[in-house]
Amino acid sequence: MAEDQAHTATTVAEGGHHAEPTLLGLGAESWVYTGVAIFMVLAVVVGKVPGLIAKALDERIAGVRKALDEAAALRSEAEALLSQAQAAKAAAESDAAAIRARAETEAADLVKASEAAARDAIARRTAAATSRIAAAERTAAAELKAEVAAQVTKAAAAIIAARADKELQTRLTDEAIAGLDRRLH
Repeated sequence: MAEDQAHTATTVAEGGHHAEPTLLGLGAESWVYTGVAIFMVLAVVVGKVPGLIAKALDERIAGVRKALDEAAALRSEAEALLSQAQAAKAAAESDAAAIRARAETEAADLVKASEAAARDAIARRTAAATSRIAAAERTAAAELKAEVAAQVTKAAAAIIAARADKELQTRLTDEAIAGLDRRLH
């Protein structure tokens, strides 16, 4: 090797050929080609890798957006179902209150009707009893009058018989009997 270095050095000194420096067995021109090749490989790799990462992130973002949209749709659907359930509950409570109010009104009406019917029945029975009592009183009074009239007639007949003659007794008795009949009937 020393001979090669000496040879290159002598060649350069004589003005002819000059030796190129080398690194790892490659000359400057080879290193330029190698650097350009590495740059291009890096440019391709670096250019594609961020694109692939961006694409993967975009797909992930799209998936998350889709999941969020589905969640929002499910939430709005759940809210709609909740509002429908609340409306149905309110309607059922309103119907129950209306049914209860109607039942209370009907019960109050039935109580009023029953009270009125009881009052009417009591009034009818009282009137019937009063009529029967009045009829019994009239009958008793008529019987009493008839009995009194009969007793008075007997007493008057006895008094007249004791004080009057036969002809006068007959005439007075007939007149008294005729007068009693008119008064009693």
